Amino acid sequence: MKRRVKTGKRGTGRAAGPKGRPSTDVIEQMGVHRHEQVSHWYDPDSGYRGIIAIHNTALGPSLGGTRFWNYASYADALADVLRLARAMTYKAAAAGLHLGGGKSVIIGDPSLNHRQRERVFRAHGRHVDSLAGRYITAEDVNTSPRDMAWVAEETRHVSGLVGHSGDPSPVTAWGVFRAAQACARFVWGSDSVEGKTVAVQGVGAVGYHLCRFYREHGASLVVSDVDPAKVRRAVTDLGAKAVSPHAIHGVKADIFAPCALGGAINDDTVEAVRAPIVCGGANNQLTEARHGDRLQRRGIVYAPDYVANAGGVITVGAEREGWSPEQARQKTGEIYDTVLRVLEMARDQGIPSYRAADRLAEERVAQAERAKNLPHRT
Repeated sequence: MKRRVKTGKRGTGRAAGPKGRPSTDVIEQMGVHRHEQVSHWYDPDSGYRGIIAIHNTALGPSLGGTRFWNYASYADALADVLRLARAMTYKAAAAGLHLGGGKSVIIGDPSLNHRQRERVFRAHGRHVDSLAGRYITAEDVNTSPRDMAWVAEETRHVSGLVGHSGDPSPVTAWGVFRAAQACARFVWGSDSVEGKTVAVQGVGAVGYHLCRFYREHGASLVVSDVDPAKVRRAVTDLGAKAVSPHAIHGVKADIFAPCALGGAINDDTVEAVRAPIVCGGANNQLTEARHGDRLQRRGIVYAPDYVANAGGVITVGAEREGWSPEQARQKTGEIYDTVLRVLEMARDQGIPSYRAADRLAEERVAQAERAKNLPHRT
């Protein structure tokens, strides 16, 4: 097996990137948000091409799922994994876990047959194992507990396995629902969502379970997804109304819940949102910080994504700590209190909610780094 690894501990390391791209491109991007390490691995036998990014390990080993995506370019894959790794640092810190932030992406077409998929994920397991516990993986977009079982054949640094924490989607959705209840209390004085209309963008694993919680609590649903089969399931099972993916942002609703890929709030959509609350399960919902500023100026309450969707990382953390499912669900329910604290802090300090959440997370990381006599790196 051929292996190419580029690593940089706080911005060190040299190697040629794909197609001759100089490694300084990677190092420079790492330096923007002080990532500790980026590792590349190529396995010609399986076709595996993977990137693992470690953002910060002050609070503990870095944790983050594996995303399998057919990126348009290497640059897109690198930007995604760096962004997601940093978000995991903030997510774990805000959730009060003893974990740092990391992420991995597998570049390629996820529609592989069983045998091909096993070979790819076993190669990924060897990549994870090469980092000697600095990074722990789990499932993410286009990956599953079955995939993690193959990873576990090559490394012990994996969570989300069948028989352990398993699929984190239901718990993630529960945390997002509790975040929305906190937003409802902040906006309307009551955390009841009965009679409210919720527009859900993306009804995959997390989005579908979120819809189920809303329906159980008396809310009406408007949904969209690029996959018609997922939309049909939400319509059939939960009585949702379907709209096109291009129309979901502008639906007149009480809550807009982005649960697809990142960048839901961008130059095209930030003015289209008609709901007074934005609270969903997607990562990196704000394409740029200024979009969060614009939501604030428009009077729209935004639940910072990495606070609202921390149920998945809490589930994986619970597996490592030996907590029961009931304890994990209880810890996830505390997202309600965290979101309420963030919103109140944002109001009292006159800052956007995403900045308030960042301050809470950064202070926890800084405390850990001071205890270890490390320079603050978030």
